[in-house]
Amino acid sequence: MGSPLTAIYPGSFDPITLGHLDIIERGCNLFHEVIVVVMVNPNKNPLFSVTKRISQIQKATEHLTNIKVDSFDGLTVNYAKIQQAQVLLRGLRVVSDFEKELQMAHTNKTLLEEIETVFLATSTEYGFLSSSLVKEIAKFGASINHLVPHHVALDIYQCYNKTPPP
Repeated sequence: MGSPLTAIYPGSFDPITLGHLDIIERGCNLFHEVIVVVMVNPNKNPLFSVTKRISQIQKATEHLTNIKVDSFDGLTVNYAKIQQAQVLLRGLRVVSDFEKELQMAHTNKTLLEEIETVFLATSTEYGFLSSSLVKEIAKFGASINHLVPHHVALDIYQCYNKTPPP
């Protein structure tokens, strides 16, 4: 067997969902270390600051021992090189995710030949879930407790000045 592998799980995580958490937990079972990295995306207008997202992820993953949470502004492959990671971990929900992610995996390979991308299919119960969907539901005051960790739900309701539903 080869040396222990470090995986980078990049994303905006605005907010982290139970679908993200599912991929993180499963990744922690597969890899020596998983680094969840909040990527700064200038094309997105995030609900939460990078610092807040890191804090939310750390609290949601405190039960895991082989995880690190960080942020980066730049290309994911550059971050992987800095961290000496061998794997980019990506979750797939639907076919359209696969098309986009496959294109990105090929692009990343041209930028850093030694990087591998590992795709995990999202667990069935989270196949529909996205951060933008969570925000839209919360904006209208409906329950998101089954979609995100409890502390994250409270943060989201606070952003929209909504009282959490019972």
